[in-house]
Amino acid sequence: MKKLLLILTLAAIACTSAQAAGLLLKKDPNGYETVNGISMRNLWLLDRFHYGVNELQADYEWCNTKARTAVLQEGIIYVARSEAKQIIRPGANGNDTIMAAVVYRFDAMTGEEMAPLDVTLNGEPYAVFLGANSIGKDNFGHVWVAPYTSEKTADLPLYRLDTESGELTLIATLNKGDVIARTDYVDVVGDITLEEAECNVMTPGSQVPTVYGWHNDQGGDADTWEGFFYGDPYMDFVEMYPESQTQWGYAPACRFVLGENEDERYSGETFYIDGFTTVPTLYAKDGTIIDGFGSLSQEELDADSLLMPKVGTNGIGEFALGDRNFIVYSLAQYDAPNSCQVNICELGEGMSFSGMQRYWTFPTDGQGQTSDGGLRIHPIITDYTTEGGKDAVLVFEYKCYNGMGVYIVGEGVVPDDTITVVIPGDVNGDGFVTSADITALYDFMLNNDESHIVNGDQNGDGNITSADVTAVYDILMGE
Repeated sequence: MKKLLLILTLAAIACTSAQAAGLLLKKDPNGYETVNGISMRNLWLLDRFHYGVNELQADYEWCNTKARTAVLQEGIIYVARSEAKQIIRPGANGNDTIMAAVVYRFDAMTGEEMAPLDVTLNGEPYAVFLGANSIGKDNFGHVWVAPYTSEKTADLPLYRLDTESGELTLIATLNKGDVIARTDYVDVVGDITLEEAECNVMTPGSQVPTVYGWHNDQGGDADTWEGFFYGDPYMDFVEMYPESQTQWGYAPACRFVLGENEDERYSGETFYIDGFTTVPTLYAKDGTIIDGFGSLSQEELDADSLLMPKVGTNGIGEFALGDRNFIVYSLAQYDAPNSCQVNICELGEGMSFSGMQRYWTFPTDGQGQTSDGGLRIHPIITDYTTEGGKDAVLVFEYKCYNGMGVYIVGEGVVPDDTITVVIPGDVNGDGFVTSADITALYDFMLNNDESHIVNGDQNGDGNITSADVTAVYDILMGE
């Protein structure tokens, strides 16, 4: 009788848990080999490919096409979503309904969600159309937010975000000058408060060759920003890669590079631009190309078919480990087989693209193939830490509408193939929590079959009993 009840219970659980299959996978199941003494390990990954399309959209508000950019700052991930929260308030002609922005927060080391921030401006909900299109950090710990602007909008406002309250403070109103185009994504270098360093702001125009930029000195007048391009707030670029391109296309992005000495650290003299119809290219302030994927020889491209990124995705960053310099960039959008993947490569001699070596492409099997509606952006943020007594780098990547994750890279990093990763509820070790895990427990209890048991003791009491079945069931049901 007891055995019959167990079987009936198993059948019921199998039916109710079918929709929850894969619900708790928060780990890249792929291992990454050590290359030239440097290892990489995934801390957590939450994406469409491994987690499931329906569950991702249903369970997480950050998985939305109006949640486009994210940033990692001091151990916390901030995901900005415009028009996220419906608010009804009294208006002149009755109640008004507005859609306010929200910033979602996550623990960078575990992926656990923290309390979100309701974004406000002057004490009121921040309800600007695509008002939180860009979120980022300066070099002194300040998180900032900037909106999308249309081809009819002459000014770009830049706000500082209070990461405790969600309140925005206007830092600057940046005028585009005589040439006005749509802008999507912004980058900042220096100190937005102007207290500890100068500050430079940049954003490429959409479907034009124009790039906008603004500068202010340390201690400068916060109300007076000068044009970044030798006094002008914009410049039309004539050099692009591929050479056939004459504009950036939709939704281009940029990324400042830190200067090599203290005097030029935050000057923004060099920067990457990555457009819809172009690949990441390193530029000088005068608009000339310094380096880029065009420097790779045909032999290098033939030897490694994954070196060259697709033109339809925008995302790039850099980091250093000792005297070794690395570039990290988005390889492709959601087009198979390189769906929303990221490359980490060591640059060649003199930090050149020529001679670069690809270390890893991750996730190995991709993280999603669902269109984000043409948003293009794939923010990649790095932050320094330590592991094993040596310097290491956290690499956070966020691909709108498909997933996000954090990896750690360094000489002291312990790779996945030498550690045991335990996912709560994952009895059979396949990386998912499904009814198959409960089946494995029952097979052990009824038939002493250990063939599918990797981590049967789910409640930590040292035994495998029906209490462990209950523990897995509660996980499946989200309890």
